[in-house]
Amino acid sequence: MRERLEELAARLAALEEELRDLAYERLADQARDPDAPGSAAAAREEKRLNQARRAIARAVAALHAAVGTEPDPW
Repeated sequence: MRERLEELAARLAALEEELRDLAYERLADQARDPDAPGSAAAAREEKRLNQARRAIARAVAALHAAVGTEPDPW
């Protein structure tokens, strides 16, 4: 069971990283042209992506706590 939870935590951590990258891209898009028509939508999307990323990060931490390991800081 421990191995399965560690594997699941690793897969979730990869998803969290991907969401972080997507959120950064949306933030960069918004910063490049804050007056663009899609800028407000990019800001909302960046906020939702970060919300999802934080939820996954909490799940990763919970799984690591369940098996008694420390999550990787990066």
